[in-house]
Amino acid sequence: MTRTAVFQVSADARAKAWLAAHPSDEPRVIAYEVHRCCGGGRICNIVVRRRSDRDDAYVYAQALLEDGTRLLVDNRAATRLPARFGLTVRGLGPLKHLDLDLDSEQWGELLYA
Repeated sequence: MTRTAVFQVSADARAKAWLAAHPSDEPRVIAYEVHRCCGGGRICNIVVRRRSDRDDAYVYAQALLEDGTRLLVDNRAATRLPARFGLTVRGLGPLKHLDLDLDSEQWGELLYA
């Protein structure tokens, strides 16, 4: 599967409100995390987070929200994501966080392929 040059991301109303309440000068990162469990299996997770000092923007794929806000996409996820996807908010109270808005097949392709 080839990587998309620039991903087009649409944020729903809750994601737009969350982004407005949590402004950032740096682009957020869609990070692909892989952990090994004691039995040797892989646990894959996607996290939308602030950019850290260790993140090199040149290593990530680019994504744009409708309003021009930039996002960085981990290359391991970039090869598996559709060219267009959404952002939403999940969680309750202080555990609310940005998350990808994908259908079940897209989640399966991203995390288990």
